[in-house]
Amino acid sequence: MLFVIYKVFYYIVDVKTHRTDTKFNMPNLTSVERLTWFYEDDTNYFVMLLVSYHVEETKVIVTNVKFVPIEFLDWSCLTIGALGWGQIQIANSNFITINDNYSRKNWMLELCDVVLKFYPKEIVKIGVRITHFEKIKEF
Repeated sequence: MLFVIYKVFYYIVDVKTHRTDTKFNMPNLTSVERLTWFYEDDTNYFVMLLVSYHVEETKVIVTNVKFVPIEFLDWSCLTIGALGWGQIQIANSNFITINDNYSRKNWMLELCDVVLKFYPKEIVKIGVRITHFEKIKEF
């Protein structure tokens, strides 16, 4: 008797389009909390389908397509935005660096470093906001 056990992989695919003739291109990818929870299981993958295009009259011209797990996006082109626990964002969709030799473990360790630098800055911002509204209330 032969038993075959298949390892099941679970993929979430996030499609991000980038119109190359626009100025502001800083899409949210996912919540840092959601990703860290999702990546507790090594069979889960958060994959990006990145499509760059421009428009000529009534035609959409696709100029580039990338299909990569989020951990292949180099931290030099990512940032954290202040929404909820923090949102991983592409800093500028015109400049995306793919590092396909990067391990998930190293990428996640860098995520932790980035978030641990991000949160203290948010605490300072919140302190300034509290002071502002204390003054408003006194007025």
